[in-house]
Amino acid sequence: MRILHVFRSPVGGLFRHVRDLARGQSALGHTIGLFCDSSTGGSGASELLEATKPYCASGITAAPIARLPAPSDIAAISACRKIAIEGRFDIVHGHGAKGGLIARVVGCKLGVPSFYSPHGGSMHYNWKSPDGAIFLTTEKILGRMGSGFIFVCDFERRIFESKIGIAGKPFIVAHNGLWPEEFVTVQPALDATDLLFVGEVRHLKGIDLLFEAIRSLKSKRPLTLTVVGDGAEQEHYKALANGMGLTGAVRFAGRIPIRQALALGRLMIVPSRNESFPYVVLETTSASVPIIATNVGGIPEMLPVDNLCQPTAEDIAASITIACLDPLARSKATVLSNGLRERFSAETMARMISDFYATFPRCELVHPGEPLS
Repeated sequence: MRILHVFRSPVGGLFRHVRDLARGQSALGHTIGLFCDSSTGGSGASELLEATKPYCASGITAAPIARLPAPSDIAAISACRKIAIEGRFDIVHGHGAKGGLIARVVGCKLGVPSFYSPHGGSMHYNWKSPDGAIFLTTEKILGRMGSGFIFVCDFERRIFESKIGIAGKPFIVAHNGLWPEEFVTVQPALDATDLLFVGEVRHLKGIDLLFEAIRSLKSKRPLTLTVVGDGAEQEHYKALANGMGLTGAVRFAGRIPIRQALALGRLMIVPSRNESFPYVVLETTSASVPIIATNVGGIPEMLPVDNLCQPTAEDIAASITIACLDPLARSKATVLSNGLRERFSAETMARMISDFYATFPRCELVHPGEPLS
């Protein structure tokens, strides 16, 4: 198959998912192309896109794609349609709200199967808010288009079905996965802090809840934290840490590769208020690093109940206390890693999704005897 993956921003877990699909589907013999936004991600995105090129025989194209609905969407759809025609793609797979919009419109115009993976996005909104009503109404209208849905976890499928509806279309749940070489134990650095957070620095990720948990334990058990990641709200959280009296306890390391980041703390904390199926949980567990995560989104599909807590400062603090007193925490993390290897495989994910595509009749855009160039 000739598969075009469409998404907006080349950052975060969604981008990791697309890169894994490109690698896995290319290994299965499919021809892959990518279409994404040219204005986000910076040098880090450029490096990752460059590293993905060997798996994208039909190339990687970047063009301006707005985050919110905008008149420029017409130009983005037109550019994607042109790429789909020139590349003779017979599958278009959209990721995230904007990628899903573009992919399904292009698929409809060309008469080729198109698929949508929400990756959270609009599902973080609710019908009662003005913005939520707009986003969810748009999702509901677009739900009538496209061939089917591909969800990265069962939680995402349930939320999408309850808020928006599947519209009677076929779907599969294909969990994110890791590659065999990622299952390597990471030892903490000599100057590792007690706790570690890795992710985008914003309200949804619950960093303020983690700060409050650390402050509440200050008199009983002074703790240190490394925050790895960046975002528009980073300066706000630096000021918040200072205002809470955590200046010496919290250090901000910026955005660095995950394997390096995992050595900077002894216990990973994922304090999110909401999530879909975060890669950081898989990546942490595969490295045999102890982890505590909030019981939200698809996280319970990855971790046992002993590793979960509620998204409150009080429960996060209680779970940290228990984990820090556990002398067998690291050996338990290794056992968890071994079980994860069997359950979450990037190769399995790519094969499942490719097999799902293959159940749909495809429009042959390449006529017999025609050259591809």
